[in-house]
Amino acid sequence: MNRGLRVAAVVALAAMVLLAAGCNKLKARDQLNKGVQQYKAAHYEAAIDHFKNAVELDPRLLNARLYLATAYANQYVPGVDSPDNNRNAELAIEQFQEVLKLQPGNLNSLKGIAALYFQMKKFEESKEFQRQVIQNDPNDPEAYYSIAVIDWTQTYVPRMEERAKLGLRSDEPLKDKKVCALIRTKNEDKVKEGMEMLEKAIQLRPDYEDAMAYLNLMYRERADYQCEDPDARAADYKAADEWVAKTMDIRKQKAAKQTGPGGIVLDQPQTPQP
Repeated sequence: MNRGLRVAAVVALAAMVLLAAGCNKLKARDQLNKGVQQYKAAHYEAAIDHFKNAVELDPRLLNARLYLATAYANQYVPGVDSPDNNRNAELAIEQFQEVLKLQPGNLNSLKGIAALYFQMKKFEESKEFQRQVIQNDPNDPEAYYSIAVIDWTQTYVPRMEERAKLGLRSDEPLKDKKVCALIRTKNEDKVKEGMEMLEKAIQLRPDYEDAMAYLNLMYRERADYQCEDPDARAADYKAADEWVAKTMDIRKQKAAKQTGPGGIVLDQPQTPQP
């Protein structure tokens, strides 16, 4: 074969490869569209098959991987400890991680992984991914709020366990100094972090009622281990009550905005479709 024929053969082969790649991309998008239709109809298993086909045809099709991860996540049932159920969470995280390889800092993937780890009660892993969300979007109030919710969960449970051992009700002062010191040691750093996260969330979203409600809870957590400082304890409970009042005020304001003249509820904005 002379040089001209060899060049022509290489060109023809390259053209065939490009044509095949183009056809695969078109097929991948077709599978993605079919998967989205099944996903919107809540037929998640059928949607997963289409999304898997799309990913096989075009491994770099970002939306196919995102939908595949989300479909797996929707199959996961929090609190059910079974191999099949846990596998759905693992497959979802795996696909979100693949998206992050293609697009580092992808917020949907970071939030998706954080949410799954929270549902799996892997709290430190969840917080780590929420911190990555903050690194990529410092103005996202929900990421700060989510970290604070985990901090509260991690402080409330051990505190109530120690109270139960002493036979104390939740509203009874904790007077055992050893137990009080133990709770302070376990919870102080998390309470501090949680308060800082909630304050930041409210700074970014001044009407963030859920963050206000949790700030009330955080002050109560701190008050419980202020055993040797009654004034500090009283101040924390006072601050907690103030945040309860602020929360209720915001809720009333929002309810008033949603209700028109004569008590008619105004139409609400439609939730964007995925």
